[in-house]
Amino acid sequence: MIRTSSAAETEGVGARIAEELEPGDVVLVSGELGAGKTTLIRGAAHALGVTEPVTSPTFTIGHRYQGKVPVAHLDLYRVEGLEGEDPGLLDDYLTGDAVVFIEWPVAAEPELERVAMRVELAHDGADRRQIKVRGA
Repeated sequence: MIRTSSAAETEGVGARIAEELEPGDVVLVSGELGAGKTTLIRGAAHALGVTEPVTSPTFTIGHRYQGKVPVAHLDLYRVEGLEGEDPGLLDDYLTGDAVVFIEWPVAAEPELERVAMRVELAHDGADRRQIKVRGA
């Protein structure tokens, strides 16, 4: 268990996670609303060479960023399951050349290959977070 007490520390955990990733890896990021999922992903994306702002793609499903390797950031909060969706909904993001981070991954988890890591974030009062990182 990792504990952080600021957004900068949570981003730092994301940066350390990024050191272990390679193109094609998928990281499942879960936690309640406001737990710091996008903050952690921002730190990882910046460590992977992304220079543009990293924001939550809640209303667009996903963003792709260019860095040392492409980074895909998906947010499936509004997706209950993939069975009723366009079969290619995630294809532009789940590519072998990118490191992929998925917030709210439950809807897509049965369809995912190459899950490298699972990260769970939880509030621990004020700006503090508890972060659990597990290999696939």
